[in-house]
Amino acid sequence: MAKIGIIGIEGRMGQAIAKVLATSKHGLVGGVGRGEQAFELAAQSDVLVDFSAPQAIENNLRAARGENIPILIGTTGLSEMELGEIADAAQDIPVLQTGNTSLGVNLLAHLVGQAATKLGPEWDIEILEMHHRMKMDAPSGTALLLGEAAAAARGIDLTGHSESGRDGHTGARQDGAIGFAALRGGTVAGDHSVIFAGSQERITLSHNAEDRSIFARGAVQGATWLIGKPAGRYSMKDVLGLD
Repeated sequence: MAKIGIIGIEGRMGQAIAKVLATSKHGLVGGVGRGEQAFELAAQSDVLVDFSAPQAIENNLRAARGENIPILIGTTGLSEMELGEIADAAQDIPVLQTGNTSLGVNLLAHLVGQAATKLGPEWDIEILEMHHRMKMDAPSGTALLLGEAAAAARGIDLTGHSESGRDGHTGARQDGAIGFAALRGGTVAGDHSVIFAGSQERITLSHNAEDRSIFARGAVQGATWLIGKPAGRYSMKDVLGLD
């Protein structure tokens, strides 16, 4: 039985993970909320699961490193500086950082990469996502995960090839661009579609999240998988055993 500590336990994902753990063979050690430090929690846990806020990443990593335990980070909207802090911590402890813990979404990302490779650059890629009205960041971490999968398959840098927030007279679509569109409203847990638009035909790969529990179950599976792994940076693809 793994002892799991939740950082961001008062949030939607934190509560969902706690609910999953209540009926699983693994144990919930406890959790910390907004503005609270995770050092004591880390001392009691086998692994930390972090769904808090980007500005808390540095201290959360420090807590995990201090106890030499792994940490799964599902917080989205991370800056380049925060991603750098994750890379630095991964030299000492196992770190799994992902924009989405759903097993289905991560399989979708794998399929997107395969499609991007097989179809070639003459097929335009557009990513459409919708979330609940309270979501703070756009595009979603999942949309970026899918965009990164497509970009990596084509050997390009997503940052230099992404288009989002189109409005007004934008001109023609740039060759090789990966487009993003974000919709917000209601209580949508997360819908994502990747559209490959070719000449006179389209292929759409989609995933619809019907309940937040799918992310919670994936987070628990990812966190327990991480226990005992050597220091390094991991993803949900590693959990699924995907190349």
